[in-house]
Amino acid sequence: MEDEESAAVLRAVGRQIKLWREAAGLKQAELGAAIGYGEEQVSAVERARRIPSPGFLDKADEVLGASGKIAAMKKDVAEARYPKKVRDLAKLEEEAGELGAYANHNVHGLLQTAEYTRALYEMRRPSLTEDEIERYVAARLARQEIFERRPAPLLTFVQEEVTLTRPLGGRMVLRRQLEHLLELGQLRHVEIQVMPTDREDHAGMGGQLQLLKIKDGTTVGHWEAQLSNRLISDPKEVQILEMRYGIIRSQALTPRESLAFIEKLRGET
Repeated sequence: MEDEESAAVLRAVGRQIKLWREAAGLKQAELGAAIGYGEEQVSAVERARRIPSPGFLDKADEVLGASGKIAAMKKDVAEARYPKKVRDLAKLEEEAGELGAYANHNVHGLLQTAEYTRALYEMRRPSLTEDEIERYVAARLARQEIFERRPAPLLTFVQEEVTLTRPLGGRMVLRRQLEHLLELGQLRHVEIQVMPTDREDHAGMGGQLQLLKIKDGTTVGHWEAQLSNRLISDPKEVQILEMRYGIIRSQALTPRESLAFIEKLRGET
């Protein structure tokens, strides 16, 4: 695990499952057979070497007669699945009444389809394992629950034109991604804009950025680069990001023009 907090959660879950299993007089292989998992998987979960799925916890709870005590740990396990930096960002997104983001090298994570997200992680160097890819994809897609929140936050995005033409994952993956953007762009609380490549004046040359306006009135910035990922809370720095994002939005196509542009790209893909 990437951080001790996640590791501690998984150790606690594994220890509880082991205690319930032993109290029921079952061996690991017997529990595995009863819930549809192999002995090695049960062993790995008990040793905190593998993250149990919600189904694993539900079935173990039922078979071991835990009366919901094992199943109740699903939320904690779900959070432990995600890297710490993702958990921190997701918590802020849950509290945000407004979110704005400029993306310059790929489609923003909140806007990505599962296929597009997987393609991005599959091309990581050094390569990720299949388990790591599954973990990262699940974490990113889980954050997209922000679109279903009520009351709905205002979500604005500016995508660099190149991110909508680069066929990451293949043409069909890109086409489905463009279709997904068109669907999201129809939501009343979502505005998607495109920054044309031919702009001679561009306030986003400092790179991608994200701003989250928390319900208590605080604004937090988020910046991510090659090997860096940080939250920005210093008022002076946040003010600079807000100024840049405002100019970026004014330089981009309007939301209506942007959807028409994306529709045109989809027809050409």
